[in-house]
Amino acid sequence: MKATYINYSDTNSFSKTLIDYIAKDKKLSPFYGHYPALENFGKQITDRKKVKVDRGLLASELLKQYGQTLHDGELVKANIEKLKSENTFTITTGHQLNIFTGPLYFIFKIASTIKLCQDLAAQYPDCHFVPVYWMATEDHDFPEINHTTLLNENIKWDTNPVSATGRMNTASMARTVRKYQRMLGVSPNADKLAYLTEKAYLEHKCLSDATRYLVHGLFKEFGLVIVDADRKVFKDTFKDIMKKDILEQHSFEEIAKTTKQLEKLGYEPQVHAREINFFYLTDEYRERIIKDGEKDEYQVLNTDITFSASALQEEIDQHPERFSPNVVMRPLYQEVLLPNLCYIGGGAEVAYWLQLKSNFQHYGIPFPMLLPRNSAVISNENLDYKVFKLNLSFKSIFKNTDELKKEYVRIHSKNRLNLLDEWNDLNDIFERIKDRIGKIDATLKPSTEAIKTNLHRAIQNLEKKMVKADKQNFDNAIHQIDHIKEALFPNGVLQERNQNFGLLYVKYGDQLIRELIHVFRPLDMKFTILY
Repeated sequence: MKATYINYSDTNSFSKTLIDYIAKDKKLSPFYGHYPALENFGKQITDRKKVKVDRGLLASELLKQYGQTLHDGELVKANIEKLKSENTFTITTGHQLNIFTGPLYFIFKIASTIKLCQDLAAQYPDCHFVPVYWMATEDHDFPEINHTTLLNENIKWDTNPVSATGRMNTASMARTVRKYQRMLGVSPNADKLAYLTEKAYLEHKCLSDATRYLVHGLFKEFGLVIVDADRKVFKDTFKDIMKKDILEQHSFEEIAKTTKQLEKLGYEPQVHAREINFFYLTDEYRERIIKDGEKDEYQVLNTDITFSASALQEEIDQHPERFSPNVVMRPLYQEVLLPNLCYIGGGAEVAYWLQLKSNFQHYGIPFPMLLPRNSAVISNENLDYKVFKLNLSFKSIFKNTDELKKEYVRIHSKNRLNLLDEWNDLNDIFERIKDRIGKIDATLKPSTEAIKTNLHRAIQNLEKKMVKADKQNFDNAIHQIDHIKEALFPNGVLQERNQNFGLLYVKYGDQLIRELIHVFRPLDMKFTILY
């Protein structure tokens, strides 16, 4: 594959917050730490070393989580061992447990993380950098992860969710797995992916173990370490912050203050902190904890469970695994657990991390560098041919479809498709009419202007009809533009947000992921087009 790169602002597909962050807009500088540039990682390493993590605990628990999965993951095992060293740091991305990895950007996130580790290893040879995928095993938004799209067909796991998605039993997934496998077709690469998905979902009891197996199978050659933080030994390290958030509610105050500051600057908040930012988690449910001020006790919503302040502290001490951080506390939990330098996420993730810096400062935890994941579209030989034959560019295809068609017709038509000269002549005539009428009665000038406005609108409509009529001379080209847009922007959205990686894997095999890692340039922060 070849790659070309364009600015995110040229895609018309990303938020103002992300565009301003990439552009280093000074308004946003108070809301992040070191900007993600190669030379700044030395500063981040220094900051990170000031706060220790329990590396021995981290490594030993990860080995337990992997179990027999590591029989074919020597590089992963080596990276887990390296985590014990004070000169080893992580680069982390996180995502929900989308079945079959969900949309393409799931793969892009991890490829970006691996590539950044490779770039840092070359720049800082005295340190080790371990790519980490943090599984959002405690998330309970099942409708967001229970489907994927292949050949524009929705493949859905139709079951009733309970509790956290990572704890869900995969026994009911057989029919969904079979449908996914059938759509891959028959080829060596299809067989390999079909085997991997079958082993993952039909031989592992819960979704977190299944996801680990699948992602490990795809990325093990690059040493990717996969973390499931839904463990008692990990949450033991987070107990003090759990108590402070629930009992003292500092997180709510800090994040609400930052959110207001961002809103005043014109940035839409992505998340909202609550007074208490933890759920109570069991195998049957994950419910919010609220404080009942009248009774001076803490209640687990939709249950009859209540705690006094002292009983709640005792419950946290004895069963920290029952307390699950929400979206604003999960990042803090991650940074307490890992010797992390940088978090790689999508545009919305970067935006909500910007709301969190003051809360990190409150708890004395180093704020990681924030890096947008690589975004990309992947073309193919057929699409490449059509793009170049039509004298389009991969930058131009991000334009609105109708705009792209009109532009093509205007460039290639033998007819002049605008009435600009004629309108200029009419405009001169109207100016003369206005002068004559003004000498008779000045109050008639607005009437003349109104007639001119209506005529200008009629001329513009006539131009549109001319373009539409001339389009019929370019039926084939117009059809090809529709085909290109639908392939790269299915249902009007970026390919990466809609399509699963499966058919690309069938075509390219393991070389797909190798190629993504090869062409991605995380710190350039450009949109990648592969063709």
